[in-house]
Amino acid sequence: MKKIKFILYGLLPLLIGCNRDFDAPNPNSLTVEQFWQSQNDAVRGVNAIYSGLHRTPLYGRWMFYHTSLRSDEGFGSGGDIGLNNLMSFVQTDYNQNLTAGTWADSYVVIWRANQVLENVPGISMDETVKRRLLAEAKVLRALMYFNLVSLFNRPPLILRSVLTSDTPSNATPEQVWAQIQTDLTEAAPDLPLRYSGDDLGRVTRGSAYGLLGKALMQQRKFQEAQTALAWFITGEGRDVYRLMPNYRDNFIITQENNTESVFEVQFAQNNNETTDDDTQEGAVINVGASLPQFLAPRGVGFSDGAARRWMIGEMQKERTTTGARDPRVEASFLYDSTDVRGPSQTLIYGQTFASRYGTGPDRNSVWFRKPLNDHWKNEEGFRSPNNYRLIRYADILLLYAECLNELGRTTEAYTYVDQVRQRVGLARLTTAQPGLSQAQFRTQIKHERVTELSGEGQRWFDLQRWGELTEANLPALRARDPEFGSFTLNKSAYYPIPQSDLDLNPSLSQNQGY
Repeated sequence: MKKIKFILYGLLPLLIGCNRDFDAPNPNSLTVEQFWQSQNDAVRGVNAIYSGLHRTPLYGRWMFYHTSLRSDEGFGSGGDIGLNNLMSFVQTDYNQNLTAGTWADSYVVIWRANQVLENVPGISMDETVKRRLLAEAKVLRALMYFNLVSLFNRPPLILRSVLTSDTPSNATPEQVWAQIQTDLTEAAPDLPLRYSGDDLGRVTRGSAYGLLGKALMQQRKFQEAQTALAWFITGEGRDVYRLMPNYRDNFIITQENNTESVFEVQFAQNNNETTDDDTQEGAVINVGASLPQFLAPRGVGFSDGAARRWMIGEMQKERTTTGARDPRVEASFLYDSTDVRGPSQTLIYGQTFASRYGTGPDRNSVWFRKPLNDHWKNEEGFRSPNNYRLIRYADILLLYAECLNELGRTTEAYTYVDQVRQRVGLARLTTAQPGLSQAQFRTQIKHERVTELSGEGQRWFDLQRWGELTEANLPALRARDPEFGSFTLNKSAYYPIPQSDLDLNPSLSQNQGY
């Protein structure tokens, strides 16, 4: 799908002289009714939904901020004061671009999905392709609502094209989750197991079941989640997905959409693009990610976000069966000892850590590595082609183990954790810690998800699901991340709904505490 031409379409008014009848249809403007005519139009409409995922407030950059930097994994470490305050749970401007932009662009994607779902059914075209395209739209709409309900708690549930006169009210979280489940359940049967050629990277049946499993886990509906996730274990998915032999291969551009990939946001490098602001008037649409430029170490990127060092300690609690360090440390982070031989051997984009930072202020810094491009170049920019890995099979295995444990099937859960551990050379948990109780296994799963998934945008959802954002667990969070000292119960777990939307829509109400 790197080759798919993502399009944006809309009305392009053209004034052609003072005698024009402004009440007459504009012959240079394509209306909704005129656009949806053919199978090619349907494909282009769905491609436009994917195009929205690239936007800076979504997976181009800010979703990583919301899900990793805001958690105890990371923090705002650069000169962006707005970002630093937001990651410290300090927000006085409810129209702050980082939150309001993510809210608005999520609804841009939802609007495009709704356009497809309303208009494609009436097109005369291949029925199998039609069902597939409608299913893709449902999965992408569900993804946006997954993020909105997780970040804003009570977003309006909009399932059709909105009119300027519409004033949708807040939905309850239960209503949003129910719609997510409906969209994904309906979509899954009409999606293929795999794609090839130019279609590689579109959402698959596995994407739908993976997101469905995650949605059910977030609601702690463990019996239903077990059924959805079992599709990968005992269903059709067992012949599609497997762990890559080399853990690091999941994060480099030459191994994208591999056998471990369940759902990736596709990015590509457009050398004609010159800005990270893809909403700027006249800008060439950026189909690359700007995130690496903002996460890369100082001297290479802006270092606006950095990682907490406690995760390295978590990964060093165990050695491999040969006595080596867990290889996920090096794959996940850049810091003074990324190379186990020490700072003098550690390379930061072609230079040793010691030569770049020596005894300076960054000598103890840790940077997230997985989204970066240091594996193939010595610089970053605003057009990274490195895909955003939303769901990996390893994530599915750990969720399935967690689910089985919550259902009281702890003994069965071991085998799925063992697969993840053995891939990186650790002893099977069956051998290292046999006979764990349900509570002990729950604690172990939390450790396993840190070591496997750090810096992949999963942590905030994990903290929500585990009930960590509560008074009883705040001391532990604050010990790992001092920014949680500003976390306010019954408020900070969710962002405020943008004030601009509240001003325009009297049916909306603000989230608690704001």
